[in-house]
Amino acid sequence: MEENKAINSFQRYLSIWVVLCMAGGILIGKFLPAIPQFLNQFEYANVSIPIAILIWVMIYPMMMKVDFHSVKNNSKNPSGLIVTWVTNWLIKPFTMYAIASVFFYVIFKLWIPAELAKEYLAGAVLLGAAPCTAMVFVWSSLTKGNPAYTVVQVATNDLIILIAFVPIVSLLLGMSNVSVPFDTLFLSIILFVVIPLVGGILTRYIVTKQKGKNYFENVFTKKFYGITTIGLLLTLILLFSFQGNVILSNPFHIVLIAVPLIIQTILIFFIAYLASYLLKLPHDIASPAGMIGASNFFELAVAVSISLLGMSSPATLATIVGVLVEVPVMLLLVKIANNTKGWFDKNER
Repeated sequence: MEENKAINSFQRYLSIWVVLCMAGGILIGKFLPAIPQFLNQFEYANVSIPIAILIWVMIYPMMMKVDFHSVKNNSKNPSGLIVTWVTNWLIKPFTMYAIASVFFYVIFKLWIPAELAKEYLAGAVLLGAAPCTAMVFVWSSLTKGNPAYTVVQVATNDLIILIAFVPIVSLLLGMSNVSVPFDTLFLSIILFVVIPLVGGILTRYIVTKQKGKNYFENVFTKKFYGITTIGLLLTLILLFSFQGNVILSNPFHIVLIAVPLIIQTILIFFIAYLASYLLKLPHDIASPAGMIGASNFFELAVAVSISLLGMSSPATLATIVGVLVEVPVMLLLVKIANNTKGWFDKNER
């Protein structure tokens, strides 16, 4: 009981912890640069291994709740998958292009020259064409999303990326040399979906077999309460320490880039979330449907930007800003999803 009270108190002040972790990360990057420099060595195919470990910490509790039999039954309720597919591939890349174009070329034209605007737009489009693979499990867990359904939503989107990412980016940016960095894509899928899913299912099977289903659901899983949030805050510290110098050297342009990215994130969430509501889907399907489109596969976006335009290009800066703004904005959307759960009560009866 005392442990639950501590967790609830911790969650209540989460926004304060988020700000402190962001500030702490920037200060580490500025005054203790040896730490992020050391951790940056552990990277393969533009995927940070320390970040990957923290993502495992965050999503492992949710993966343990995945019942493999319920994964197979999700084909009986395809509406949530259709909402995810339509939002992510027929809406999201094009709204990102439109919103970013308006801000970079029109609203912010006094501060962003046309050539620079073109580069920032490229980074924004790369983010918009890459729906989330890893962090969506965190957001789904924080909104008590259906674990099995979330796995299917993510897995099908990863398959669609293989087909749709290149033509959409090529169309919107007028580039003919766009290619998918398959090492980044496949490594991310293995690290962030396959390994934690297999680990979670094995844990569920072993504990249930030894102790019973009641022990697993009411005792074992509760030992992991709060671990997702702690992992999330540690991830924030790492992300902001890695980019501390970038933030401090380009503060004004980072704010300008962040504005359309934040608007896009909130818009896409509500498109999928409200569509799910109108289709009378339960909240545990509607919330991850909104989260997966709103969140981005930033490892893929950053990797493609670096391969196309270079590490120091403004487009790559834009994708990095997407990384920085995502967690605070997604936490806001988590709060909105949790506070509006009552809307879906009729759908769940």
